[in-house]
Amino acid sequence: MKTVLTPSRGTRRALLVGCLLFIALAVTGCSSSKGHLDLNWNTFWGDILSPDGAIINGLWLTISISVIAQFLGVLLGTFAALGKSAKFLPFRLLANVYIWFFRGTPLLVQLVLFRFGLQAANLFFWPTIELGPIQILPEILAGTLIMGVNEGAYMAEIVRAGIMSIDPGQQEAAKSLGMTYGQTMGRIVLPQAARVIIPPLGNEFNNMLKTTSLLQIIGVFELFNTFSIKYSNDFQTFVHMLAACVWYLLLTTIWGVVQAWIERKLSKGTNLNSDAGGPSWTARFLGRGRPETSLGGH
Repeated sequence: MKTVLTPSRGTRRALLVGCLLFIALAVTGCSSSKGHLDLNWNTFWGDILSPDGAIINGLWLTISISVIAQFLGVLLGTFAALGKSAKFLPFRLLANVYIWFFRGTPLLVQLVLFRFGLQAANLFFWPTIELGPIQILPEILAGTLIMGVNEGAYMAEIVRAGIMSIDPGQQEAAKSLGMTYGQTMGRIVLPQAARVIIPPLGNEFNNMLKTTSLLQIIGVFELFNTFSIKYSNDFQTFVHMLAACVWYLLLTTIWGVVQAWIERKLSKGTNLNSDAGGPSWTARFLGRGRPETSLGGH
């Protein structure tokens, strides 16, 4: 009798073959190495347990750029989402062109174009801003603003999806009461849409923390660039990059806990999640929570 493999059995065999190929490739790569650099694990533990000033500076720079850029992205995304639904044609056209360009081109290209391209064409020179004892260098200013503008294009679709999730009848009711479009959005629609927007917004900020590593290309000494300089000095690439992974995991894990707490607070009293306010961060991490819905993210 001819045996027919079920899809589940075929999938398991495909995974087994893939794992075997990966193991074979790893063994081949390790066995073919002609030499190796002794790993200095004291360097790794030093980067984690007693970070120097450069790591601390890169860490705070990564966090501050992420927060400011995400805040700017939320503002621009909200205006772009409202512009896409506006009745005035120039507003719709401007919002669509903005979203089309910044979602359709790589962030790395945008960083080089607006940081170095504008200066090379003598169109714009990024200034150094001094706010009391704080000095914002041109590369930091450029990187923060460019990342914020890029994020706004993605947040626009998230905000628009949140607005569309609200019953249109509420806008009609507000209009019948004499409320203007701005009052309707500010007092009725956007506060309710926030419950839908917050989860993908949290995911976007999680991604922002990691995307700051691209700022190395324009000379910003964020976390990744800091560790890149360290391994270029002592050639301990593995241990320094492993330490960088630990720091990034620490940042994203802390934010994951905060995001889960915010979602549970916002979901109480609604039918978006369970009566307990939705799955906790540990349940989500272990794969026991509900699948998340992405609204226009990366």
